[in-house]
Amino acid sequence: MALGILVGTVALVYFDREGYNDNGDPTNTISLIDAFYYTTVTLSTTGYGDIAPASDNARLINALVITPARIAFLVLLIGTTLEVLASQGRELIRIARWRKTVGHHIVVVGYGTKGRSAVETLVNNGYDRESVVIVDPSATALAEAHADGLAVVTGDATRREVLRRAGVADADQVIITTDRDDSNVLATLTVRQLNPDAWIVAAVREQENAPLMRQSGANSVITSSDAVGRLLGLSTLSPTLGTVMEDLLTYGEGLEVAERELLVSEVGKQPQGVADQVIAVVRDEKVYRYFDPVVALLARGDRLVVVRPAKELPWAPRPGTHNEDFASDEE
Repeated sequence: MALGILVGTVALVYFDREGYNDNGDPTNTISLIDAFYYTTVTLSTTGYGDIAPASDNARLINALVITPARIAFLVLLIGTTLEVLASQGRELIRIARWRKTVGHHIVVVGYGTKGRSAVETLVNNGYDRESVVIVDPSATALAEAHADGLAVVTGDATRREVLRRAGVADADQVIITTDRDDSNVLATLTVRQLNPDAWIVAAVREQENAPLMRQSGANSVITSSDAVGRLLGLSTLSPTLGTVMEDLLTYGEGLEVAERELLVSEVGKQPQGVADQVIAVVRDEKVYRYFDPVVALLARGDRLVVVRPAKELPWAPRPGTHNEDFASDEE
Protein backbone atom coordinates (compact mmCIF):
# COMPACT_ATOMS: atom_id res chain seq x y z
CA MET A 1 0.00 0.00 0.00
CA ALA A 2 2.86 2.37 0.84
CA LEU A 3 4.51 1.53 -2.49
CA GLY A 4 1.23 2.23 -4.26
CA ILE A 5 0.99 5.67 -2.64
CA LEU A 6 4.61 6.38 -3.64
CA VAL A 7 4.14 5.35 -7.28
CA GLY A 8 0.81 7.17 -7.57
CA THR A 9 2.26 10.39 -6.19
CA VAL A 10 5.28 10.20 -8.52
CA ALA A 11 2.94 9.81 -11.50
CA LEU A 12 0.77 12.71 -10.32
CA VAL A 13 3.76 15.05 -9.93
CA TYR A 14 5.31 14.01 -13.24
CA PHE A 15 2.09 14.51 -15.22
CA ASP A 16 1.74 17.98 -13.68
CA ARG A 17 5.46 18.80 -13.94
CA GLU A 18 4.80 22.10 -15.73
CA GLY A 19 3.39 23.46 -12.45
CA TYR A 20 6.62 22.91 -10.46
CA ASN A 21 9.82 24.97 -10.15
CA ASP A 22 13.25 23.37 -9.78
CA ASN A 23 15.46 25.98 -8.13
CA GLY A 24 18.54 23.87 -8.79
CA ASP A 25 18.00 23.56 -12.54
CA PRO A 26 18.42 26.65 -14.77
CA THR A 27 16.13 25.11 -17.40
CA ASN A 28 13.47 24.53 -14.71
CA THR A 29 12.70 21.11 -16.22
CA ILE A 30 11.12 18.43 -14.00
CA SER A 31 12.23 14.95 -15.06
CA LEU A 32 10.88 11.61 -13.86
CA ILE A 33 13.81 11.36 -11.45
CA ASP A 34 12.97 14.85 -10.15
CA ALA A 35 9.37 13.74 -9.63
CA PHE A 36 10.55 10.68 -7.72
CA TYR A 37 12.93 12.78 -5.63
CA TYR A 38 10.25 15.37 -4.83
CA THR A 39 7.77 12.63 -3.88
CA THR A 40 10.14 10.86 -1.48
CA VAL A 41 11.21 14.01 0.36
CA THR A 42 7.60 15.22 0.48
CA LEU A 43 6.03 11.98 1.73
CA SER A 44 8.78 11.64 4.34
CA THR A 45 8.08 15.26 5.45
CA THR A 46 11.73 16.19 4.84
CA GLY A 47 10.85 18.91 2.33
CA TYR A 48 14.15 20.48 1.17
CA GLY A 49 12.30 23.11 -0.85
CA ASP A 50 14.54 22.92 -3.94
CA ILE A 51 11.53 21.67 -5.94
CA ALA A 52 8.23 23.34 -5.13
CA PRO A 53 4.74 23.66 -6.65
CA ALA A 54 4.40 27.00 -8.40
CA SER A 55 1.07 26.94 -10.24
CA ASP A 56 -2.28 27.14 -8.50
CA ASN A 57 -3.19 23.74 -9.90
CA ALA A 58 -0.04 22.09 -8.48
CA ARG A 59 -0.51 23.74 -5.10
CA LEU A 60 -4.15 22.65 -4.97
CA ILE A 61 -3.17 19.05 -5.78
CA ASN A 62 -0.51 19.17 -3.06
CA ALA A 63 -3.01 20.44 -0.51
CA LEU A 64 -5.90 18.11 -1.36
CA VAL A 65 -4.16 14.94 -2.61
CA ILE A 66 -0.48 14.76 -1.73
CA THR A 67 -0.87 15.93 1.90
CA PRO A 68 -3.46 13.22 2.74
CA ALA A 69 -1.26 10.73 0.86
CA ARG A 70 1.68 11.80 3.04
CA ILE A 71 -0.34 11.16 6.20
CA ALA A 72 -1.48 7.74 4.94
CA PHE A 73 2.10 6.88 3.94
CA LEU A 74 3.46 7.69 7.40
CA VAL A 75 0.60 5.90 9.17
CA LEU A 76 1.28 2.76 7.13
CA LEU A 77 5.01 2.78 7.86
CA ILE A 78 4.71 3.67 11.53
CA GLY A 79 1.70 1.40 12.06
CA THR A 80 3.47 -1.56 10.47
CA THR A 81 6.56 -0.98 12.58
CA LEU A 82 4.53 -0.73 15.77
CA GLU A 83 2.56 -3.85 14.86
CA VAL A 84 5.78 -5.83 14.29
CA LEU A 85 7.21 -4.64 17.61
CA ALA A 86 3.95 -5.34 19.43
CA SER A 87 3.70 -8.80 17.85
CA GLN A 88 7.24 -9.60 18.89
CA GLY A 89 6.50 -8.35 22.39
CA ARG A 90 3.37 -10.49 22.66
CA GLU A 91 5.30 -13.51 21.42
CA LEU A 92 8.05 -12.95 23.99
CA ILE A 93 5.40 -12.81 26.72
CA ARG A 94 3.78 -16.02 25.41
CA ILE A 95 7.14 -17.77 25.27
CA ALA A 96 7.96 -16.62 28.81
CA ARG A 97 4.63 -17.90 30.12
CA TRP A 98 4.99 -21.15 28.20
CA ARG A 99 8.48 -21.77 29.59
CA LYS A 100 6.99 -21.72 33.09
CA THR A 101 4.91 -24.77 32.13
CA VAL A 102 7.72 -26.68 30.40
CA GLY A 103 7.45 -30.31 31.44
CA HIS A 104 3.65 -30.31 31.28
CA HIS A 105 3.05 -28.91 27.82
CA ILE A 106 1.87 -30.26 24.48
CA VAL A 107 3.83 -29.78 21.27
CA VAL A 108 1.81 -29.65 18.04
CA VAL A 109 3.88 -30.13 14.89
CA GLY A 110 2.08 -28.52 11.96
CA TYR A 111 -0.67 -25.90 12.23
CA GLY A 112 -2.74 -26.77 9.20
CA THR A 113 -6.33 -27.96 9.28
CA LYS A 114 -5.54 -31.03 11.41
CA GLY A 115 -3.29 -29.14 13.81
CA ARG A 116 -5.81 -26.34 14.35
CA SER A 117 -8.62 -28.85 14.96
CA ALA A 118 -6.47 -30.74 17.45
CA VAL A 119 -5.64 -27.56 19.38
CA GLU A 120 -9.28 -26.43 19.32
CA THR A 121 -10.36 -29.79 20.75
CA LEU A 122 -7.72 -29.59 23.50
CA VAL A 123 -8.71 -26.04 24.46
CA ASN A 124 -12.42 -26.85 24.41
CA ASN A 125 -11.74 -29.73 26.80
CA GLY A 126 -9.97 -27.64 29.39
CA TYR A 127 -6.34 -27.35 28.26
CA ASP A 128 -4.75 -23.94 28.72
CA ARG A 129 -3.53 -22.30 25.51
CA GLU A 130 -0.32 -21.42 27.31
CA SER A 131 0.46 -25.14 27.68
CA VAL A 132 0.45 -25.64 23.89
CA VAL A 133 3.38 -24.79 21.61
CA ILE A 134 3.23 -24.92 17.80
CA VAL A 135 6.11 -25.94 15.54
CA ASP A 136 5.71 -24.94 11.89
CA PRO A 137 7.94 -23.41 9.18
CA SER A 138 5.07 -21.69 7.32
CA ALA A 139 4.69 -17.94 7.84
CA THR A 140 0.93 -18.16 7.23
CA ALA A 141 0.45 -20.95 9.77
CA LEU A 142 2.57 -19.14 12.33
CA ALA A 143 0.57 -15.93 11.88
CA GLU A 144 -2.63 -17.90 12.50
CA ALA A 145 -1.10 -19.52 15.59
CA HIS A 146 -0.05 -16.09 16.87
CA ALA A 147 -3.58 -14.80 16.30
CA ASP A 148 -4.92 -17.77 18.29
CA GLY A 149 -2.73 -16.83 21.26
CA LEU A 150 -0.36 -19.79 21.03
CA ALA A 151 3.38 -19.97 21.59
CA VAL A 152 5.23 -20.67 18.35
CA VAL A 153 8.61 -22.10 17.40
CA THR A 154 9.56 -21.43 13.78
CA GLY A 155 11.33 -24.18 11.89
CA ASP A 156 11.31 -27.69 10.46
CA ALA A 157 10.22 -30.28 13.05
CA THR A 158 12.49 -32.91 11.51
CA ARG A 159 15.47 -30.95 12.86
CA ARG A 160 16.61 -31.79 16.37
CA GLU A 161 17.45 -28.19 17.30
CA VAL A 162 13.96 -26.94 16.41
CA LEU A 163 12.34 -29.61 18.59
CA ARG A 164 14.70 -28.80 21.43
CA ARG A 165 13.62 -25.16 21.28
CA ALA A 166 10.02 -26.36 21.52
CA GLY A 167 10.88 -28.24 24.71
CA VAL A 168 10.05 -31.65 23.28
CA ALA A 169 12.40 -33.34 25.75
CA ASP A 170 10.12 -32.22 28.61
CA ALA A 171 6.74 -32.41 26.86
CA ASP A 172 4.01 -34.73 28.06
CA GLN A 173 2.47 -35.19 24.62
CA VAL A 174 3.40 -34.49 20.99
CA ILE A 175 0.92 -34.26 18.12
CA ILE A 176 2.42 -34.58 14.63
CA THR A 177 0.21 -33.41 11.75
CA THR A 178 2.30 -32.35 8.75
CA ASP A 179 1.00 -33.04 5.24
CA ARG A 180 3.79 -35.47 4.34
CA ASP A 181 4.06 -39.00 5.73
CA ASP A 182 7.84 -39.07 5.35
CA SER A 183 8.15 -35.84 7.35
CA ASN A 184 5.84 -37.27 10.02
CA VAL A 185 7.93 -40.43 10.31
CA LEU A 186 11.19 -38.49 10.60
CA ALA A 187 9.67 -36.07 13.12
CA THR A 188 8.36 -39.02 15.17
CA LEU A 189 11.78 -40.67 15.20
CA THR A 190 13.41 -37.43 16.32
CA VAL A 191 10.82 -36.78 19.02
CA ARG A 192 11.14 -40.33 20.35
CA GLN A 193 14.91 -39.98 20.50
CA LEU A 194 14.66 -36.72 22.45
CA ASN A 195 11.86 -37.90 24.74
CA PRO A 196 11.42 -41.68 25.19
CA ASP A 197 8.44 -41.15 27.52
CA ALA A 198 6.31 -38.69 25.54
CA TRP A 199 2.91 -39.82 24.27
CA ILE A 200 3.06 -39.30 20.50
CA VAL A 201 -0.03 -39.03 18.34
CA ALA A 202 0.75 -38.88 14.62
CA ALA A 203 -1.31 -38.54 11.47
CA VAL A 204 -0.64 -40.39 8.22
CA ARG A 205 -2.28 -39.87 4.87
CA GLU A 206 -2.01 -43.47 3.69
CA GLN A 207 -2.89 -46.59 5.69
CA GLU A 208 0.17 -48.45 4.36
CA ASN A 209 2.40 -46.00 6.26
CA ALA A 210 0.68 -46.56 9.63
CA PRO A 211 2.84 -49.58 10.66
CA LEU A 212 5.99 -47.60 9.81
CA MET A 213 4.74 -44.72 11.95
CA ARG A 214 4.18 -47.07 14.89
CA GLN A 215 7.63 -48.58 14.44
CA SER A 216 9.04 -45.05 14.50
CA GLY A 217 7.66 -44.59 18.01
CA ALA A 218 4.13 -43.21 17.66
CA ASN A 219 1.75 -44.38 20.39
CA SER A 220 -1.35 -43.61 18.36
CA VAL A 221 -1.66 -43.29 14.57
CA ILE A 222 -4.60 -41.66 12.82
CA THR A 223 -5.08 -42.40 9.11
CA SER A 224 -6.71 -39.35 7.60
CA SER A 225 -7.43 -40.61 4.07
CA ASP A 226 -8.92 -43.92 5.24
CA ALA A 227 -11.04 -42.17 7.87
CA VAL A 228 -12.45 -39.74 5.32
CA GLY A 229 -13.00 -42.54 2.80
CA ARG A 230 -14.84 -44.67 5.36
CA LEU A 231 -17.04 -41.73 6.32
CA LEU A 232 -17.85 -41.12 2.65
CA GLY A 233 -18.68 -44.80 2.15
CA LEU A 234 -20.91 -44.94 5.23
CA SER A 235 -22.71 -41.78 4.14
CA THR A 236 -23.36 -43.38 0.75
CA LEU A 237 -24.64 -46.68 2.18
CA SER A 238 -26.62 -45.03 4.95
CA PRO A 239 -27.02 -41.24 4.99
CA THR A 240 -28.34 -41.38 8.56
CA LEU A 241 -25.32 -43.38 9.77
CA GLY A 242 -23.02 -40.91 8.05
CA THR A 243 -24.81 -38.08 9.83
CA VAL A 244 -24.30 -39.75 13.22
CA MET A 245 -20.59 -40.35 12.51
CA GLU A 246 -20.13 -36.74 11.46
CA ASP A 247 -21.95 -35.65 14.63
CA LEU A 248 -19.49 -37.64 16.76
CA LEU A 249 -16.56 -35.96 15.00
CA THR A 250 -18.00 -32.44 15.39
CA TYR A 251 -17.24 -30.67 18.65
CA GLY A 252 -19.92 -28.85 20.63
CA GLU A 253 -22.99 -30.19 18.86
CA GLY A 254 -25.18 -33.25 19.38
CA LEU A 255 -23.10 -36.17 20.63
CA GLU A 256 -19.59 -36.31 22.05
CA VAL A 257 -17.18 -39.18 22.64
CA ALA A 258 -15.22 -38.85 25.89
CA GLU A 259 -13.17 -40.79 28.41
CA ARG A 260 -13.82 -40.49 32.13
CA GLU A 261 -12.97 -42.06 35.48
CA LEU A 262 -15.12 -44.82 36.97
CA LEU A 263 -17.26 -43.70 39.90
CA VAL A 264 -17.36 -45.61 43.18
CA SER A 265 -21.07 -46.22 42.72
CA GLU A 266 -20.38 -47.88 39.37
CA VAL A 267 -17.92 -50.52 40.67
CA GLY A 268 -19.30 -54.02 40.12
CA LYS A 269 -21.86 -52.94 37.53
CA GLN A 270 -21.97 -54.03 33.92
CA PRO A 271 -20.87 -51.43 31.34
CA GLN A 272 -24.45 -51.31 30.05
CA GLY A 273 -25.71 -50.51 33.55
CA VAL A 274 -24.11 -47.08 34.06
CA ALA A 275 -25.78 -43.77 33.23
CA ASP A 276 -23.54 -43.03 30.23
CA GLN A 277 -23.61 -44.97 26.97
CA VAL A 278 -20.38 -46.96 27.40
CA ILE A 279 -18.67 -48.11 24.19
CA ALA A 280 -15.31 -49.23 25.63
CA VAL A 281 -13.53 -49.86 28.93
CA VAL A 282 -9.86 -49.06 29.57
CA ARG A 283 -8.30 -51.54 32.01
CA ASP A 284 -4.57 -51.86 32.69
CA GLU A 285 -3.87 -49.56 29.72
CA LYS A 286 -5.74 -51.89 27.37
CA VAL A 287 -8.96 -50.98 25.57
CA TYR A 288 -11.82 -53.49 25.66
CA ARG A 289 -15.14 -53.20 23.84
CA TYR A 290 -18.08 -52.92 26.21
CA PHE A 291 -19.28 -56.44 25.36
CA ASP A 292 -15.90 -58.11 26.00
CA PRO A 293 -16.22 -60.77 28.76
CA VAL A 294 -13.01 -59.44 30.38
CA VAL A 295 -14.90 -56.29 31.43
CA ALA A 296 -18.28 -57.88 32.11
CA LEU A 297 -18.12 -56.26 35.57
CA LEU A 298 -16.48 -52.89 36.12
CA ALA A 299 -13.60 -52.77 38.61
CA ARG A 300 -11.63 -50.12 40.46
CA GLY A 301 -9.12 -48.40 38.20
CA ASP A 302 -11.24 -48.79 35.06
CA ARG A 303 -11.84 -45.84 32.76
CA LEU A 304 -14.90 -45.53 30.56
CA VAL A 305 -15.10 -44.38 26.96
CA VAL A 306 -18.62 -43.01 26.61
CA VAL A 307 -20.99 -41.25 24.23
CA ARG A 308 -22.91 -38.39 25.80
CA PRO A 309 -24.71 -35.15 24.87
CA ALA A 310 -22.38 -32.34 23.85
CA LYS A 311 -24.02 -29.97 26.34
CA GLU A 312 -22.44 -31.98 29.16
CA LEU A 313 -18.77 -31.52 29.98
CA PRO A 314 -17.06 -34.29 28.01
CA TRP A 315 -14.48 -35.13 30.68
CA ALA A 316 -16.66 -34.81 33.79
CA PRO A 317 -19.07 -37.25 35.45
CA ARG A 318 -22.69 -36.91 34.44
CA PRO A 319 -24.84 -34.30 36.20
CA GLY A 320 -26.08 -35.68 39.49
CA THR A 321 -22.91 -37.65 40.15
CA HIS A 322 -20.46 -34.76 40.62
CA ASN A 323 -20.21 -35.32 44.36
CA GLU A 324 -19.35 -39.00 44.07
CA ASP A 325 -15.79 -40.25 44.41
CA PHE A 326 -13.78 -41.79 41.61
CA ALA A 327 -12.98 -45.50 41.92
CA SER A 328 -9.21 -45.34 41.52
CA ASP A 329 -6.76 -48.07 42.39
CA GLU A 330 -5.37 -46.06 45.30
CA GLU A 331 -8.57 -46.35 47.31
